[in-house]
Amino acid sequence: MFSTLLILAHVGASVILAAYGAHRLSLALRYLRHVRRSDRVPAPLPTPLPRVTVQLPLYNERYVAARGVEALGALRYPRDRLQIQVLDDSTDGTTIVARKAVQRLRNQGLDAEYVPRSARTGFKAGALAAGLDHATGELVAVLDADFVPDPAFLLALVAEFNDPTVAMVQARWSHLNAASSVLTRAQALQIDAHFTIEHGVRAATGCFFNFNGTAGIWRRRAIDAAGGWSAETLTEDLDLSLRAQLAGWRFVYRDDVEAPAELPVEIAGYRIQQQRWAQGGIQTAKKLLPRILRAAVPVRVKLEAFWQLTGHATYLMLVVLALTSLIAGWMISPMQRDLVFAFDGTLLLCSALCLTAFYGVAARSRGAAGWKRRVLLVPVIMLLGAGIALGQAGAVLRGLRGTRTPFYRTPKYCVEGRRTTGWRSAPYRLAAPKATMAELATGTAVLALFAAAVLSGNAVASGSGFLLGLGTISVGLGALTQSRGTAEVPPNGVPHRIEQNRS
Repeated sequence: MFSTLLILAHVGASVILAAYGAHRLSLALRYLRHVRRSDRVPAPLPTPLPRVTVQLPLYNERYVAARGVEALGALRYPRDRLQIQVLDDSTDGTTIVARKAVQRLRNQGLDAEYVPRSARTGFKAGALAAGLDHATGELVAVLDADFVPDPAFLLALVAEFNDPTVAMVQARWSHLNAASSVLTRAQALQIDAHFTIEHGVRAATGCFFNFNGTAGIWRRRAIDAAGGWSAETLTEDLDLSLRAQLAGWRFVYRDDVEAPAELPVEIAGYRIQQQRWAQGGIQTAKKLLPRILRAAVPVRVKLEAFWQLTGHATYLMLVVLALTSLIAGWMISPMQRDLVFAFDGTLLLCSALCLTAFYGVAARSRGAAGWKRRVLLVPVIMLLGAGIALGQAGAVLRGLRGTRTPFYRTPKYCVEGRRTTGWRSAPYRLAAPKATMAELATGTAVLALFAAAVLSGNAVASGSGFLLGLGTISVGLGALTQSRGTAEVPPNGVPHRIEQNRS
């Protein structure tokens, strides 16, 4: 009985992973068929231009705060139609940096406001909602502190609001420091695929897609009509996006407008970011997916929302697949074992090919001369995914259980290209998570079991166990290599490694 359940769990996990891989392939094919990148005919600017409030939320961002505020001051937009809000929840020297930067904008005649909060109720969602209490714009742009938009950013997007049904216009993220390391190059390709293919296809086919928390503009009336910002999930941007679209508002994606930002340079920071997105995505699925499935929208919209909201479950499936394969290697007959492993390997190979096609289309769509070299990053992306799978699976389970956790922010260091500002000695630098040693031990055990299975004469060995073990060890060693060892404790007594925010 146990062996039967084991085989069913293993085969089920294989099928689910293959299904999500096939969905990625279908997105790539739909992109090639329906979207691609084409010249866009600019819409005429509304007359008069709408008043815009630009919000920049901060929490302990001393390295990028001044640059972020200055980028807002450089936006080309009539001064009498522009309000700038710096929403600061910081507990360190960022407050001084931000106040001075805002004062410089005021000295230039800009309507710039510094809005501090004594309590971080609701984290980023709470800060944005508090800013709306003082906002004068009919449109509200949100830009995180590490983003450096082009001065024409607002003018490029506000024309979309000529259509009174448009609630939000999202620009594409680009990258200030993609060339810093293999880690940042891999992240850049992941993000390019998300924006170019996922957003591109969903927008072109009338499906729901989301505001990404920054580099977008909202219609203030739509925020209010959808129920406002909520801190019920770790992905307040995804939550509000779906509520607004369920209420009948329309979203627009502008792939031709870029907003450069900084990618995490630390593996620990990358893990924090990914776990926050995974847990928040599952929380949002629990909250809104039943409403979406009951809504009077086309079936294709419901299906695409399902794939998007449950996508992080693939990490849990990979862990189930690897662990059941290793246990099955010792619990079932050799013939069953070889059949199961052959099935596992075939579907895993198909999933890998689907991901390669997905990221290959994304790399080629950007039109860069080195796109073929970017495709070589796909194995790195797979290894990263396997390496963080245990932590991601935990985040998915927390989301399913409804566990409430704080927003753990992703530290930024004002890194551009290969140049750094000394992030390795910065006080924001993260200590390795306590779970790292346990994950390293797990990865070593998984690889050992894989090796034992091969040496025992198995005709076919499970590739999922090898991928999980190798990835976990690689990511864990990388995190330990970059770790501060001991995180600095600032005057408020809270270690920087557990600073809470969503950026």
